[in-house]
Amino acid sequence: MLTQRRRARLSLSLIAAVLLAWAPSSAQQASEGGAAANDIRIGNVMPYTGPLAAFATIGRAEAAYFDMVNERGGINGRKIKFISVDDSSNPHTALQQTRELVEKENVLLMFGSFGTPSNLATRAYLNDKKIPQLFVASGDEEWANPKKYPWSMGWQPTFRAEGRIYANYIQASYPDSKIAVLWQNDQFGRDLFRGLQEGLGDTAGMIVADLAFDASDTSIQVQIEILKDSGADILVFNGAPAIAARAIRIAADLDWHPVFILDNASASIASALRPAGLQNALGVISTSFLKDADDAAWKEDPPIKAWSAFMDKYFPDGDKEDSYAIFGYAAAETMVQVLTQCGDDLSRENIMRQAASLKNYLNPVALPGIAINTSPTDFRPIKQMRLVQFDGNIWQPIGDVIESAFVNAPGDK
Repeated sequence: MLTQRRRARLSLSLIAAVLLAWAPSSAQQASEGGAAANDIRIGNVMPYTGPLAAFATIGRAEAAYFDMVNERGGINGRKIKFISVDDSSNPHTALQQTRELVEKENVLLMFGSFGTPSNLATRAYLNDKKIPQLFVASGDEEWANPKKYPWSMGWQPTFRAEGRIYANYIQASYPDSKIAVLWQNDQFGRDLFRGLQEGLGDTAGMIVADLAFDASDTSIQVQIEILKDSGADILVFNGAPAIAARAIRIAADLDWHPVFILDNASASIASALRPAGLQNALGVISTSFLKDADDAAWKEDPPIKAWSAFMDKYFPDGDKEDSYAIFGYAAAETMVQVLTQCGDDLSRENIMRQAASLKNYLNPVALPGIAINTSPTDFRPIKQMRLVQFDGNIWQPIGDVIESAFVNAPGDK
């Protein structure tokens, strides 16, 4: 028979063995979740280099916003560890970087990664792993398909809806005009062009010429000359800001002064209009869903004052005239809202649940009348925009907020 002392030693050994067996599993679960006792690990992919590097301001502004949140105590006692990496707008690189963020950096979720091709390249992997792919920085409709991709959600209005808004504006203001379209030869460019054609409907014959270009093109002189010769008096441009700047400048050099409609993604004074020459950009029309910090109408607006103070302290190298800075700020604010709603339950399932239950959330820097709403069947947080026109210094609003939710997303079918 075992002595009492020996039985005690065996019992202690068994307890120690159980604890040792349990401890690695518990630690592994904590690290896999990306939310340890003291931090929340968030992954992000941005084009810090390459032809779309202007959009990297979004990632820098998001990083600065999270720095501010951390300085103020974090979220429910946890600090955010924001790990943002460069993919140079290469989908293959984006997938490789995302895998490393998930499998080596143990991020809890991916947030705000830029671009349609790069995010499409990572979507299947993230959904298979059941990792949230939240508030994608792309207006493609693919981010609103909760039935097929329940872990992926966009943030901004769709490119297709934006195209329809331009069509409605043209029909109302220039019903007898001819339209030329210069569009980027990728899914972004095709979606906006498709929305324009749909919005014009029976009057789509107003489009007398359209030409495509690659995002890597360094010159679009020939395209602009051809479109000018088409006799069009409206030019719709949808592409990246660097090429937008060239298009505006070349048209002016050719003494061609059409009604110039510029996609929202390139409506940055810092990245597109200033390089084009502000005098050349006078009268350009675009859309907006966020406040313009340079607009005198918001001079005394508390949220814009807070944003300006944020830029001074946390992003001093940023340009307050760069709309991508306020875009990143607003997107990060929305992400923090979701994480705050999660409370102490930072499981990936709850994060998606909270992201899909935003009810009339008013982002402080969104235009009045624009609310963020989501549901388990509605993965389109922002559905409204406003037409704006550049007066040589700032963007001025044209008309009221336009509801763009009439465009069905793939998940609605």
